[in-house]
Amino acid sequence: MSLNRSEKQAVVEEVTGLAAQAQTLVMAEYRGITVADMTRLRSDARKQGVNLSVLKNTLARRAVSGSAFEVVADQMTGPLIYGFSVDAVAAAKVVADFAKTNDKLVIRAGAYGGKALDVNGVKQLASIPSKEVLLAQLCGLLMSPVSRTAVVLGALAAKKGGGDEAAPAAA
Repeated sequence: MSLNRSEKQAVVEEVTGLAAQAQTLVMAEYRGITVADMTRLRSDARKQGVNLSVLKNTLARRAVSGSAFEVVADQMTGPLIYGFSVDAVAAAKVVADFAKTNDKLVIRAGAYGGKALDVNGVKQLASIPSKEVLLAQLCGLLMSPVSRTAVVLGALAAKKGGGDEAAPAAA
């Protein structure tokens, strides 16, 4: 069913709004995917904060013109699903994880930070740990010297005998 001019304009405005807020765009060809699999993909994407849309390529090109995603406008051909995400790695991670289990979803391209990404670039972006994991790793790195110092001081106190005297005094 074709859209009239006002409906097309509404779609372009909606996608332009998504592109303005998003950091990442991932495009994948979905030819041959069952409705059940596509529903599962959309559900996974919603949980991760990714907006997946099947759009007419001409409307998608109009929507991204003038944005950081214009660099991939020439690759918008064929039956594509477009994934926009505010989180830098969420869209790439959702699409790449789904493509691992479903060979009919083929990653075509992506864009991040105004730069076009090829298939390998999207996969590398997907392999970056999430923000929470990176923060946990950073905390571990910051805590490591403190905990090592505490262990050394504890061992030094035990060697000098200070640890044995402190225990009966507390009792």
